[in-house]
Amino acid sequence: MWHALTREAVSVGRSVRRCVTEAGPERDTAVQSLKAAGAALLAWALAGWWWNAPMALLAPWTALFLVQSTVYRSLLSALQQVVVVLTGTLLAAGALVLTHHTMAAMALALPLAVLLGNYARLGNQGLYAPTAALFVLVQGSYSGFDILHRLLETLLGAVIGIAVNALVLPPVHSRQVHHVRRRLPQDCADLLHRVADGIETSYDEERARDWYDGAVRLADVVTELRTARSWSDESYRYNPGRRLRRSASAPPPADWDFTWDRITEHIRAITRSLSEAVSLPDSVPGILSPLLRASGDVLSSRDDAADERRRALDTAVAAHHRLAAALAVSGLQAAPALGGLTADTQRLLDDLSALVDAWDGDASHDGDPSQDGDASRGGGVSHDGGASRDERQPSHG
Repeated sequence: MWHALTREAVSVGRSVRRCVTEAGPERDTAVQSLKAAGAALLAWALAGWWWNAPMALLAPWTALFLVQSTVYRSLLSALQQVVVVLTGTLLAAGALVLTHHTMAAMALALPLAVLLGNYARLGNQGLYAPTAALFVLVQGSYSGFDILHRLLETLLGAVIGIAVNALVLPPVHSRQVHHVRRRLPQDCADLLHRVADGIETSYDEERARDWYDGAVRLADVVTELRTARSWSDESYRYNPGRRLRRSASAPPPADWDFTWDRITEHIRAITRSLSEAVSLPDSVPGILSPLLRASGDVLSSRDDAADERRRALDTAVAAHHRLAAALAVSGLQAAPALGGLTADTQRLLDDLSALVDAWDGDASHDGDPSQDGDASRGGGVSHDGGASRDERQPSHG
């Protein structure tokens, strides 16, 4: 237990240090927390201290929970919360009018409020339907004046929460998109190099299956890229304050995702063919190995190494010509497996050629559309908080 507590304390200290010294999820979480606390404080100052409202607690309560990870989510949550608070309040008030007894009113109103809270379209805010009903039932305040004040203070808290989230360091999530786009080409290149090294010596079914499992994991990275892009797109919706933050160029169009979907699918097909045909003609490994290694070099080359990329692609194409020639003279037994590898590598090279052309075309213009500034992504309650450095994205799409 002592060692676990020590590790936890060290981890917390490391997070605090990163929060202070660099932009990242730790700083984002701290900024998000301070924004939520500030919104609640401002709501209480208006509703409780200045206005002296009878239901003042609802204003900071609502503001606190509406500083969400995106402005769009704040707006959606505000609408949901107003609906559930009003509905829960009306259910409780109606039950008290009918029964004039707190226990009986609870038995009547709470089941309906809890069922409403589980309605999927109300999201996480559904929990506040039975909570609002309980406030009314326990306090016994269900007159028209009380209901009106509950609604007004909830609306006040919602307005303050949304305004703070949109205008104070408004969240713009793009760091994860940039991170995954940096990672994906290198992961593909590493796997291609690993397969090239393996088939150049010798490999068995277990090793080939390990390559295939690695290729399947590449598809998971593509899924992660799409999820990150969706999160980034949401952070720009209804966000009037995003231009108050430092500028960040837009990520590349969505066809980049489709390109990497195809490339990872071709790599998966190649490794599957290798796992199904462990025994290949003697000349094939010496041809296939440099083909895959050169393909990996295309993906792992530096942004400014256009000539190096082009030479690697030419090497891969030349190796593929030799592979096609080996297919032409192969026997009937080897033809199916070798034909599959020839077709799979041809598709891979076609997409790599288009990718190289796109990269070289980007480099010939002022600015690379695949390079973009980084608006940070938060961890936990994630948002971009106070990033101070401009991270540049490699041109690996």
